[in-house]
Amino acid sequence: MIAVTIAGSDSGGGAGIQADLKTFSALGVYGASVLTALTAQNTRGVQAIHDVPPDFVARQIESVFSDLAVAAVKIGMLARAPVIAAVAEGLARHAPGLPVVLDPVMVATSGDRLLADDAVEALRRDLLPRAAVLTPNLPEAAALLGEGTAADEAAMLDQGRRLLALGPRAVLMKGGHASGPESVDLLVGPGDSVLRLAGPRIETRNTHGTGCTLSAAIAAGLARGLPLPEAVEGAKAYLSAALAASGQLRVGHGNGPVHHFHGWWR
Repeated sequence: MIAVTIAGSDSGGGAGIQADLKTFSALGVYGASVLTALTAQNTRGVQAIHDVPPDFVARQIESVFSDLAVAAVKIGMLARAPVIAAVAEGLARHAPGLPVVLDPVMVATSGDRLLADDAVEALRRDLLPRAAVLTPNLPEAAALLGEGTAADEAAMLDQGRRLLALGPRAVLMKGGHASGPESVDLLVGPGDSVLRLAGPRIETRNTHGTGCTLSAAIAAGLARGLPLPEAVEGAKAYLSAALAASGQLRVGHGNGPVHHFHGWWR
């Protein structure tokens, strides 16, 4: 099974392309990549961003899909509207029937902005309708809708249904930014379909790359042929275990990464 990640590079290794490829490998899926941006980044923050030219993004997509039997696609950091257009065009040409996991990366764990304001509308217009599942955290969901952050599960569900109306076949509202003893995610599907996924909130500062890791794990499950609800449940379990084991790592002086290979490293 092969999955491809279309995302930015994290020089610190905890998020972006690096986190996606680690996740694919940990879950038994071969990972390919299309880089959309380079970041000078570590656990303390993002120091600089260098955008990859849209025509080169298109060339990478052509190279990967013309040779590899890709089974699923994960999309992460895109940064600029022209890159979003290149990705949308590339997927339409090379991967019209493949499941796409769209993680609308807007702000890094450190708080650094990763998506230009003028790119939000392009993301809504060009990519949301192509997504098998959209995976926003609560601030990202609010930004896509142009309103305040959901304060409870009822508001999460309401926002999830309105995001669903923008075109994706499902929306995973991630509740990691909420408060309370549980971390609750809602998988919102057509009609009245809602799957509530709750787990104990893990107290750790090592949260760098959690969104990338979860969406990549969903893509890995889809590449292996799992139905979306099973892929999401498996991805949440994997991320929870990676968060719980993150204290075994000593990486950097800020928000450290989750432990992608917790099942193998000793």
